[in-house]
Amino acid sequence: PVTVIEVLPNRVTQLKSSEKDGYRAVQVTFGKKRPQLLSKAEAGHFAKANVEPGKSLVEFRLADKEGADLAVGAEIKADFFAAGQVVDVTGTTIGKGFAGVMKRHNFAGHHATHGVSVSHRTPGSIGQRQTPGRVFKGKRMSGHMGVVRRTIEKLKIVEIDAERNLLLISGAVPGSEGGQVVVRPSVKAARQANRRKVAPSKAPPAAKAAGGKK
Repeated sequence: PVTVIEVLPNRVTQLKSSEKDGYRAVQVTFGKKRPQLLSKAEAGHFAKANVEPGKSLVEFRLADKEGADLAVGAEIKADFFAAGQVVDVTGTTIGKGFAGVMKRHNFAGHHATHGVSVSHRTPGSIGQRQTPGRVFKGKRMSGHMGVVRRTIEKLKIVEIDAERNLLLISGAVPGSEGGQVVVRPSVKAARQANRRKVAPSKAPPAAKAAGGKK
């Protein structure tokens, strides 16, 4: 199965350089936002780039030789990617409301019978006695589930529909239907490719000093 992602045209609003900003990056915006909803700083930023105001700004880091063909005001569309490319997809997960430990943390629960009553789905003990006399931080308990930022790594692009600006990505991505996601080239896949290019160097064994003891 694949997930279909519509790539709204990403308009380049700023290019950051190592000399001026200390790092290289491209800043883009997408969608549309009414001018009356913009702050003065946002309106000035979009006007300087001569770009239609968008919903939000997203920044992507660039390597030393990346982004040479990008310019302020240019559009990045689905054909920026390639079929077969491995990407990371970031989005906000679906909200599940208040959930118990069995749903939220995959607890097994208690026995159905053998003396267990009205506590089949409870977490059980959450601590000790007088020592330490408290519940440790990070204890897995019931609570709000979902609506968190998640990144699914190393998903493969199966096909690209450049005419309709669609990406067909293998597997599931975080978020509900119609939600906003960020798609970027896989970080780990790039690191692994660089490791393959650079073969490990084997240093010659150190020569034994003359006259040394065995």
